Amino acid sequence: MTDAPFKPRDLSWHPPAFYQGYRSTHLRAPQQPLLQIPQTVTELTGPVFGQGDLGPLDDDLITNYAATGQTAQGSRIIVHGTLRDEDGRPVPGKLIEVWQANAGGRYRHVNDGYLAPLDDNFGGCGRCLTDTEGRYSFRTILPGPYPWPNGGNDWRPAHIHFSVFGDGFAQRLITQMYFEGDPHIALCPIVQSIPSDDAIDRLVARLDMKRTKPMDIRAYRFDIVLRGRDATVFENQLEGT
Repeated sequence: MTDAPFKPRDLSWHPPAFYQGYRSTHLRAPQQPLLQIPQTVTELTGPVFGQGDLGPLDDDLITNYAATGQTAQGSRIIVHGTLRDEDGRPVPGKLIEVWQANAGGRYRHVNDGYLAPLDDNFGGCGRCLTDTEGRYSFRTILPGPYPWPNGGNDWRPAHIHFSVFGDGFAQRLITQMYFEGDPHIALCPIVQSIPSDDAIDRLVARLDMKRTKPMDIRAYRFDIVLRGRDATVFENQLEGT
């Protein structure tokens, strides 16, 4: 344990609810002051998650939707990292869910009308639990960028959505992970609505050659900090857990 004082999050680096370049916020940004709803026993307790709740392929998006003997198409990657609290301590036993587009930039969703083809062997979602040292890892393919109807020639960078669950099902934080070197990061209105370059940088995964398997699969590292001044930017709860 540590007696270091809690470091409050600097809210000035979070995206505003209304951002001129992000057209959807024009309609959904709150028009009234935000309210803080206290958590009750319902939100703070169960259900909890354990190894028995996960299937053997839940953390392998390359094969978990594929036909027998087949794999998803695209550049094979490992995404791994550590889940930590504001003092840098690992957070074990937490459920992390991920979802993403395929290598062509298309989601397996009825409302996705992008022209890129679906991959019959790729479902685009998976999950894993952090281990005793707060570490997580899953295999997937590098998602493709895709256009979105924001009112111009706008493209989303390649990204993976993360959902981190706490001790109860209602304790959930959501964020997006991008890949270093992607030129669309600097062009995307959603990313650029975040006013801090440092906050954006915390959402970018780094190529990790130490975890790359030669002639097989590349690796990217993405660490998640739940709260405090160094916290990851979360879409659904700006204050963190």
